[in-house]
Amino acid sequence: MKKVFIILTIAVSLTSISFTTINNQDKKPWPVPDNYKNMKNPVASSAESIAAGKELYATHCKSCHGTKGLGDGTKAAQLKTEPGDFSKADFQSQSDGAIFYKTSEGRDDMPSFKKKLPDADDRWSIVNYVRTLKK
Repeated sequence: MKKVFIILTIAVSLTSISFTTINNQDKKPWPVPDNYKNMKNPVASSAESIAAGKELYATHCKSCHGTKGLGDGTKAAQLKTEPGDFSKADFQSQSDGAIFYKTSEGRDDMPSFKKKLPDADDRWSIVNYVRTLKK
């Protein structure tokens, strides 16, 4: 009986370690060039810009990031990387330029939106909209 308990304990521990490793890999750093970190949003955060950003978000972002930006969209479970939670302080503490860069360039499962949304002002409006998703 003791052997079974020890084997089960080891199996549970290894499973725990592998899940922790997978989750930590999902949170790998996403470096942003300094010129983007310091970039100011040229699109004023207005009702019009936020409405436009919300519409674009619903079309291009919601399926992975979810209606409220919690990372719980209908496609989120199919992704290799966690889509993140836009309502959390660590996301909201990023500069507008950093969010713009990540939206524009993409990485891994996150596509680049430079071609899908070639008008930079559209991507800046999405930045304005995701700012409204904070808790």
